[in-house]
Amino acid sequence: MGFQCGIVGLPNVGKSTLFNALTSGNAQVANFPFCTIDPHVGVVPVPDDRLVRLTEMYRPKKTTPTFIEIVDIAGLVRGASEGEGLGNQFLGHIRNVDAIIQVVRVFEDSDIIHVHGKVDPVSDLEIIETELILSDLNTVSGRLLKSEKALKAGGAKDTLLQREVLEQLKGHLEKGFPARMLACPGEALAFRSSLGLLTQKPVLYVANVSDDSSELSSEDFARLQEAVKLRKGNLISVSARIESEIAALPESERKVFLDEMGMAESGLERLARMGYKILNLVTFLTAGEDEVRAWTVTQGTLAPRAAGQIHSDIERGFIRAEVMKFADLDRLGSEKLVKEKGLLRLEGKEYIIQDGDVVYFRFHV
Repeated sequence: MGFQCGIVGLPNVGKSTLFNALTSGNAQVANFPFCTIDPHVGVVPVPDDRLVRLTEMYRPKKTTPTFIEIVDIAGLVRGASEGEGLGNQFLGHIRNVDAIIQVVRVFEDSDIIHVHGKVDPVSDLEIIETELILSDLNTVSGRLLKSEKALKAGGAKDTLLQREVLEQLKGHLEKGFPARMLACPGEALAFRSSLGLLTQKPVLYVANVSDDSSELSSEDFARLQEAVKLRKGNLISVSARIESEIAALPESERKVFLDEMGMAESGLERLARMGYKILNLVTFLTAGEDEVRAWTVTQGTLAPRAAGQIHSDIERGFIRAEVMKFADLDRLGSEKLVKEKGLLRLEGKEYIIQDGDVVYFRFHV
């Protein structure tokens, strides 16, 4: 299981530059609105030092990381929810992704035209958010009309619950708040999740800064931080231009470049880590002579379901999971020593997979 993130933002904020840097792709980058019309899709491996360490230990025939699928969606504009700038088409692309990466421009560059003539990251954030809210309001209003008709025709009890949820959502959206900020109990949440609302999706805000990141101490960036905090969101800053330089380097030279720039990790690494956080994902690992591999599941996944990520037969015939913590394996240096120390655990069908578990599944079909 990987996950799909859609990069959104106003035109000319650096979305396609960031996409190309992250995916080593070739999305067109130009200084005019709607340079990207059809979405470009790139599949990128998730950096994971644990895979490197396990590969050193097991010497497998191959090593396979988990991945992120990144979709570069054309720039939205004010009025997109009413069809401006091919808005309906672009909103449809957003509807298909698991999470949204919203790029806001913080850098100043007179050679790159801002679609509104002025760099204002909070205004950019609010324009995109408003269009998504208006699109959701159209969805909710339409469903509310249908539920009211169903109730008049003697609809079932669950139709009454649905109408209550829709009325709450409508009032919430009309106040200008995204759906994800509205608390919702279990049964009602399940219905709300089925609506496919754009503002229900988790969002990672990415501030695109200049090469020297001087904007991080600016008033604009401070306002952006407050706006994201108000939305209980997550914000990272990257320089899309620097990420492009990193992507152009051979793998062996990237660590040196990062050290010279005073960067602990690349934008892709930070984006992947935050993407896992907002989507509540964890990684478990399998290791052997044939392959060392990372697998992604949601938090709370039981061992049999995790086994099903590898093959449906393993889930169907699940007997038990033999589990080591990566930290123990890393510290002791071998699977043999982990077993000798009594740190290999046998877990059954109710075991919840944890991030960093190194697992061997026993099964019989």
